[in-house]
Amino acid sequence: MALHILIDGYNLIKSGALSGIADRGDLQQQREALIEMLAEYKRLRHHPITVVFDGANAPGSLTRKERAGGIEIRFSRPGQSADTLIKNMAARQREKALVVTADREIARFAESKGATVLNSFEFGKKIARARITEGAFMDPEEDMEGGWRPTTRKKGPPRRAPKRVRKALKKMKKL
Repeated sequence: MALHILIDGYNLIKSGALSGIADRGDLQQQREALIEMLAEYKRLRHHPITVVFDGANAPGSLTRKERAGGIEIRFSRPGQSADTLIKNMAARQREKALVVTADREIARFAESKGATVLNSFEFGKKIARARITEGAFMDPEEDMEGGWRPTTRKKGPPRRAPKRVRKALKKMKKL
């Protein structure tokens, strides 16, 4: 299953998880730095990424939808908030979407539609970790130092997490 990352742009910028972005000069420079960072992350992880910004703060020269560095950039229409646009996209994509936001209202709505939600700060840490290791990031839980050891000891059935939780964890491991 393809994973499409939908990002609440200003929310991620203001989360403080991405070093050096929030303290940049104006909003345009912050947006450009975020898009550069996401383009680098996309080169490492190859997931489709859409960043949504409020159209009220959009520069006049930009269209409502464009691409830069393989990242789709969307600005909400006048009178529409970025939150509404993210909700609409999450409702259309359902299980395929991973919504990155710290906004509780968006998170609740996206989860109710079947999308997975990741906090902006946590996603920022994942980006930083991927950048440091340059794509060689390996989940420490998947690290098998000694390999598999055969055993005849019976443990009984494992206690599985609910299907919704297992699907969300599977999506998170792809990041």
